[in-house]
Amino acid sequence: MTNNQRLVYISLLAAQAVIISLLERAIPFPFAIAPGAKLGLANIITCVALYTLPTKDAGKVVATRLILATLLGGTISTFMYSATGAILSFIGMCGVKSLGPSRISLIGVSTTGAILHNIGQLLVASWIAQTWTVLLYLPVLSFIGILSGIAIGISANYLLTHVDKLNYYKYLKDVNTLSHLQ
Repeated sequence: MTNNQRLVYISLLAAQAVIISLLERAIPFPFAIAPGAKLGLANIITCVALYTLPTKDAGKVVATRLILATLLGGTISTFMYSATGAILSFIGMCGVKSLGPSRISLIGVSTTGAILHNIGQLLVASWIAQTWTVLLYLPVLSFIGILSGIAIGISANYLLTHVDKLNYYKYLKDVNTLSHLQ
């Protein structure tokens, strides 16, 4: 993949993630027991980026999504919650993914990201509220995060296996990884 193709691909993924994020923000809240919980549909794009781009470029997709989604429909507080959750989630997803496909699937990577995203957001909430009691909300959010992570992982896995162009980019990433190891 040429440098221009890579930049266009990163931009397309970031644009898709921003649009999904903004659309998800417009959907009424589905979880009565967990106010503020969202499905995290834009993380489908994060998972696709992790499996088709180098880590640095996948991080660019996440950072671009965070900044643009905040500028187009967020506040400083939503940025703080989202950024902390996204950074912790991305680092955790990269770490778990590095265990290899024989040990953990895309669904496991996605679920890890969902749980760590919730932990990051709760840490910010406890810092803002100046109390650790906010973390009592973690079991409820973890349960929803696990379900959401599984659904997001299944969706991303489906896209990666059934969209030919994504298969091609995944193949290119695997070939580049192998050539760097030799």
